[in-house]
Amino acid sequence: MTVWAARAAAAERAVHTRHLHWLWSLPDTRLGRTGWPGRSAHWHYWWQAHLLECTVDAYQRAPTQWRRDTTAALVRGVRVRNVTGWVNDYFDDIAWLGLALQRSATLAGIRKPGAEQAIMRRLRSGRGPDGGMRWRVGDDFVNVPATGPAAIFYARRGHLGIASSLVDWILEHLIDPSTGLVFDGARVNPDGSIRTVERALYSYCQGVLLGACVELGAATGAPRWWQTVDRTVHAVAEHLTDGGVLRGHGGGDGGLFSGILARYLTVAAAARPSEPSSKIATRMVLDSAEAAWRNRGVADGGPVFGPQWTIAALPPSPGRPEGDLSVQLSGWMLLEAAAVMSRQSELG
Repeated sequence: MTVWAARAAAAERAVHTRHLHWLWSLPDTRLGRTGWPGRSAHWHYWWQAHLLECTVDAYQRAPTQWRRDTTAALVRGVRVRNVTGWVNDYFDDIAWLGLALQRSATLAGIRKPGAEQAIMRRLRSGRGPDGGMRWRVGDDFVNVPATGPAAIFYARRGHLGIASSLVDWILEHLIDPSTGLVFDGARVNPDGSIRTVERALYSYCQGVLLGACVELGAATGAPRWWQTVDRTVHAVAEHLTDGGVLRGHGGGDGGLFSGILARYLTVAAAARPSEPSSKIATRMVLDSAEAAWRNRGVADGGPVFGPQWTIAALPPSPGRPEGDLSVQLSGWMLLEAAAVMSRQSELG
């Protein structure tokens, strides 16, 4: 076991100890408690999707029956907690869950074809007339956090035309000319024309753009997708790091953002390990992981990560981001990414 694999296992154990619980005392279910210590009234569907992704990461790192059973219990927990089915009214939420279910099927053999079909049907209704994916049902906000994961989902299923059109919408309408980063989203008119652009620059938007372009590049061989990967990695390194460490976005939903970016930087680096941009991506992930580990705190079960990896984590308490499941998942994701990087380095 590498150092990073051991650290990822420690992060896994900490999240399981502090955050995992049976859903409504039902056997063979698990769900993530969204705040610790204490309880939260919200279950955060999309946080659970990333918890599922992390359990699949752990299974991929060290396959055991216990990890597979935990992954299966989380899948059941999400379905039961959502009550009415697999989907909700937020297209970003269901795209994230779709990605997690795809990986749990591919890597752990936990197959839910009915869930993937339900997600694909709902995503179909969210595509705008000029491309892009709406944020939620009935909304005119089309954004990258819905469009990017949906593009990855479609590409993995072989629907490359749909995936390409989704990414092309991002590239046409949401690239910041001054940084090369992608903006958050846009308000669109019924005919698909852009009314206003939401110009916030979030790390996870860059991550899902990378992930979608890697899928399309690998599937089609078209150079343009790899060129976008290269440009995006360089833009992230220049504009979204502090001393080489990925910049955080606080607690709540923002707690997940940089962990998601680390995930897809790792995907990009693994796809073409000898490319200069891949070496930059690898360095960002490893430097971020070093900083997060160096600045970790300790609580029940193991390490505690802060929302900004260059700053020492505080003890978790209600109201502090260190108590958010999202922030701890981001740290866990980052360490799993570093474990992948170190494993590939040993093999390469």
